[in-house]
Amino acid sequence: MEQKKIDRINELARKAKEGPLTPQEEQERRALREEYVKAFRESLRAQLDGITVVRPDGSKHPLKRK
Repeated sequence: MEQKKIDRINELARKAKEGPLTPQEEQERRALREEYVKAFRESLRAQLDGITVVRPDGSKHPLKRK
């Protein structure tokens, strides 16, 4: 996710603490949060897919999805 989008999420969060957001800002905030969470989950999944478990006997096995 681009840094300017993350900055916009933070800007909207600060503005929401000070007072109510307009319906357009609420919608933008919701969309940006969904995009951020999606990117976070994809990044985490990529990290987990790269992990290999080494057993005591020396064999290596990738993590399995449940």
